[in-house]
Amino acid sequence: MSKSALVTGVTGQDGSYLTELLLEKGYEVHGVIRRASTFNTDRIDHVYQDPHDPDQRLILHHGDLSDATMLVNLMRDVRPDEVYHLGAQSHVKVSFEMPEYTGDVTGLGTIRLLEAIRASGVDTRFYQASSSEMFGSTPPPQNEDTPFHPRSPYGAAKVYAYWATVNYREAYGMHATNGILFNHESPRRGETFVTRKITRAVARVAAGLQDYLYLGNLDAVRDWGYAKEYVEAQWLMLQQPMGDDYVVATGKAATVRDFVVEAFGHAGLDWEKHVRTDARYERPSEVDALIGDATKAKRQLGWEPKTDWRELARLMVDADRQQLEDQLSGKLVRVDR
Repeated sequence: MSKSALVTGVTGQDGSYLTELLLEKGYEVHGVIRRASTFNTDRIDHVYQDPHDPDQRLILHHGDLSDATMLVNLMRDVRPDEVYHLGAQSHVKVSFEMPEYTGDVTGLGTIRLLEAIRASGVDTRFYQASSSEMFGSTPPPQNEDTPFHPRSPYGAAKVYAYWATVNYREAYGMHATNGILFNHESPRRGETFVTRKITRAVARVAAGLQDYLYLGNLDAVRDWGYAKEYVEAQWLMLQQPMGDDYVVATGKAATVRDFVVEAFGHAGLDWEKHVRTDARYERPSEVDALIGDATKAKRQLGWEPKTDWRELARLMVDADRQQLEDQLSGKLVRVDR
């Protein structure tokens, strides 16, 4: 009998890649999506068929991480073998503008889901999408033993969710795991996140549709990996005999400026002619450097990254240029100068 998995944040970057992976492995996947006036399922439409098809192995459920009763009922109805909790308000800059909402969804949403698992009595394995933002101002390299010092409401909410996961593991013997993922990107990354903002701008500048790209701190150092590879680590964590905590990272550092240079250069563009800095895009409190040490994941999971940040930047530029070409279909209209 095939396994089943419940995925929150199924329509996001990680959720879509993880869903593909699970379906390839023969899982029945249940995804939680918020009810809205328009559907935001673009990233999973290619694997979501007719919901009335008896062979459909991706089932979508309307729900929200603020609704504890719904989560309990969903756990009882689905009874998944594995739960991947990827859903959150995950934009750091937005968390400064919506701190209470971020704390409710990203922090309390996690404990609502953990409590739903406990209250329903379903025997399942739980994955919490923790974040390198929890380390904040703690100097790199950062590993599983590095102290947390978050520098945003998002980072603080993730720290709460991290310790809630550890607590439910220790208090109730739950198979609960934290995956502390460092920045991971792809052509499916949200358009307001800095890497995707850069590669979309490269595509538009190359097409003559945009002149300038406005960014915040170009000197911030990050450890960028490929999201499609990182979801494999998430799956591997829940195949272990016991819950634990793992850092997932490349260990390679690059500044935002480095990523800009690589992305614009790949398209044959001089970045200095098109990139401007704007204080509006800077955080109230900056995280200067995040560089992960994934030694434990390599040793215990057998996981290693394959794509470095330079290859990732080129991959994303190519994808955004192709997407823009497909959208325009030969009809170029100059907008958003």
